[in-house]
Order: sequence, then structure tokens, then C-alpha cells
Amino acid sequence: MKVEVLSSRTNGYTLFFVDLKHSGENMKTRSFKLIVALLACVCATGGWATKAQTTSKGITTPAALVADLYRAQKQKRGPFFQTRSRALVYKYFEKDLADLIWHDAVTSKGEVGVIDGDPLYDAQDMEIKNFVINKSRHEAANELVDATFQNFGEKKTITFIVMKDAAGWRIHDIVYAADRTLRSEFKDSK
Repeated sequence: MKVEVLSSRTNGYTLFFVDLKHSGENMKTRSFKLIVALLACVCATGGWATKAQTTSKGITTPAALVADLYRAQKQKRGPFFQTRSRALVYKYFEKDLADLIWHDAVTSKGEVGVIDGDPLYDAQDMEIKNFVINKSRHEAANELVDATFQNFGEKKTITFIVMKDAAGWRIHDIVYAADRTLRSEFKDSK
């Protein structure tokens, strides 16, 4: 018996085809080769299955959500100012705030909208040093995550109010000062 294992990757799934060709071998030998071929298929997909599980679990802490948002923004793949993916905005923000951010990006058409600087640094020009994302702290049924840094020598603290919903951790608001938040920027623009 000749065993050929062919694989084809389609839509994120790997399909294996086992072609058994009889060449006068007895039943035990054929069964053994079939088992070996099937084990090879299982082992070959094991790595992909593990990788898919770890990436699909998502963000596990409020601080990890904020860190992921800063990382995406730094790599020019953040949710602000883009009109390609509404889902990208929903990944980080509660639906009502995400809708405001999306609407601002779509209606401003590349011009300055309600968000007129980088909302993660509360600035238009940046020279960031000593950047730290602190562990979350629990306050009044919310998780608060502070991002601290210096911008042109000025110490800044941006506080993220993070809440957990059925989809996981999402940002409810970003606090820039005692009287100014991302949500208030949208309210003031009306």
C-alpha cells in the first residue's frame, strides 16, 4: 500500500486527503500505515489550532486593551481617522462612543473633525518620552487605566475608563483633565 497525504489550505482550514493505494500488503500493514498517516495529519494541524485559540481569546485585562490600542496607533493601524473598518473602532470602544468616532472620521473626509489631534496623547505635536501604561485600578464600578508620559517635557496623564461587556473589555471614555473627556469633545461640538 502506498500512502500519499495531500493538503490544501482553504478559508483558514487545512484539508488533508489520504490516498491509499493497495500494492499487495496485508491488512495489518495497511492499517498501521493508515494510522501513521492520520497521526501525521493531526500533528500537522496541531500548531495552527493552538495559534488560532490563543489569538481568538482577545484582550484579558483593561491595561492590555489600552496597550494594544497604543500599539495599533503607533503602527498606523489605529481606529482613529480611518474609514476602512468600523469593526476596528468597535474592537476598542463601547458601541456608542465607537459610533461617534466612526461618524467623525467619515464626515470629516480627511479634514479636521471633532478629534483634531491624537486622542491618545491629547496633542497635535508629539515628542513622547517616559511612556508607561499603569495597571488598572478599580473605582466606582469602572476600571481605570492611566497612561503617563512626557510630551515636550510636560508630564501628562491620560486616564482610560474601561468597562467589561459581553464582548470583552471596551473603553467607555478617555479623561484628559477634570472637565474634559473624549465624550465631552463630541458633546461640545454639537
